[in-house]
Amino acid sequence: MNNAICKLERPLNEPAADYAPGSSQAKSLLEEIKRQSSIQVEIPLIIGGKEIRTGNTADVVMPHDHRHKLGFFHKVGGKEVKMAIDAALEARKQWSALPWEDRVSVSLKIAELISVKYRDTINAATILGQSKNFWQAEIDSACEVADFLRFNSYNASEIFSVLQPVQSYKTFNQIEFRPLEGFVYTVTPFNFTAIACNLNMAPVVLGNVTVWKPATTSILSSYYLMQIYKEAGLPDGVINFIPGSGQIISEEVFGHKYFSGLHFTGSNDTFNVLWRQVSANLDKYRSYPRIVGETGGKDFIFAHNSADTDQLSTAIVLGAFEYQGQKCSASSRSYIPKTIWPEVRREILDRTAKIRMGDPADPKTLMGAVIDEKSFDFIVSYIEAAKKSPDVEVLAGGGHDKTNGYFIEPTVLVCGDPKYATMETELFGPVMSIYVYDDEKYEETLRICDDTSPYGLTGSIFSRDKYAAVKASEILKYAAGNFYINDKTTGAMVGQQPFGGSRASGTNDKVGSVFNLMRWLNPRSIKDNYSPPTDVVFPHMG
Repeated sequence: MNNAICKLERPLNEPAADYAPGSSQAKSLLEEIKRQSSIQVEIPLIIGGKEIRTGNTADVVMPHDHRHKLGFFHKVGGKEVKMAIDAALEARKQWSALPWEDRVSVSLKIAELISVKYRDTINAATILGQSKNFWQAEIDSACEVADFLRFNSYNASEIFSVLQPVQSYKTFNQIEFRPLEGFVYTVTPFNFTAIACNLNMAPVVLGNVTVWKPATTSILSSYYLMQIYKEAGLPDGVINFIPGSGQIISEEVFGHKYFSGLHFTGSNDTFNVLWRQVSANLDKYRSYPRIVGETGGKDFIFAHNSADTDQLSTAIVLGAFEYQGQKCSASSRSYIPKTIWPEVRREILDRTAKIRMGDPADPKTLMGAVIDEKSFDFIVSYIEAAKKSPDVEVLAGGGHDKTNGYFIEPTVLVCGDPKYATMETELFGPVMSIYVYDDEKYEETLRICDDTSPYGLTGSIFSRDKYAAVKASEILKYAAGNFYINDKTTGAMVGQQPFGGSRASGTNDKVGSVFNLMRWLNPRSIKDNYSPPTDVVFPHMG
């Protein structure tokens, strides 16, 4: 039982470095990028704190220069998955029994190392391995990683110290917040180093242990995270790092008696497959597993004719093309009224023309390459189909080249049909589809927006008419778990806008908040009765 009364102060968000030209920050990061570009890193499995090399390897390359090899990683096999589960369960014996303050101290130490000593290391790995520009890497792998760690620590202190029941003079009541009875399986995506960290550390700070399948297309930054965890004092086996085939890993994990939770970010299709695998094995489990997932999005920007066109156009371009549109929150469809469309069109063309695409190690680059050839080919297939469609005007971009890197130009499509394929389908790339509607059909088009996509992650309304904005919020109530008024759909801040969506976008458990953390706890109510009854006769019996 935990009787702690300690409570942390609410943290502030980590300030972002601006990397101004010639600054010490920019020089230091450029030096680290140069260093990492000149070496090749061998990435082993890490199970129970031990490095394991299977000999079955694959290369780690730059998406923007796939001829450049950053290193190679060892792939897990079935035997090693079993070892990872065993190591996690062994580590759980001590980690789960540790006072929450001690677990939080490790989390806060990791945040400190990330934000100071290893800021350049993790940012450079994210720039090179995931093709993020300086700013996108900074707000992700430095700032958001630190924010998740600090706010989860604070939220944990709220749970353990504040959420206790009412007392009476005859009993002492308490809630013991136990970790789950087993291990958590974490499956992380390529696009955010912060997600790779948080999907493990959120359960871990509450006393759980994890078996981690990192995305192999972001494995360099994930490997550095593991090394930082070690330096911060995270005990061996609490997180077990096993890159490789999801099918091999899932077969062992979902068949194990002590599988207790899935923490997932990735595609809707993959999440559905994993959920079905869990369901098929329910009879094997010690307890019902917790399933927490954030999947895709077909995120919208909706404009009323009162919108500020400068703000609207900037939100469309940045929301769609930052990090090549490879954010689940990226804006990928817009609805613009006819009366302001000529001005918005001109401004979109003007802003898109300013985008510099190329090597993200160049501080002037805004857009790098998409993550790999599979993603490139998928996105390009929709662009090429749009070029041939009589219902679509290619307003900007449309070019692509994978000779040296997986580059796709920022592409803007104007669609005559609000249900055209690129208005409905998540492409996860730098493609914005726009539908121009009649001003008098504002509410009708809002309902089209609500019904068009199966997702419900992020969306925004641009309007200087408050009544119109409120109407949009009402009609689009379930179309976005994160809804923005006069802002782009990306950039949720930990501690300010808890993130997550419903419908086909996931379980909406709001990462970085108490809502998510509670999913990794198994509360027990304990009553200590000072004056138990001693008779079976009640007063009303006479």
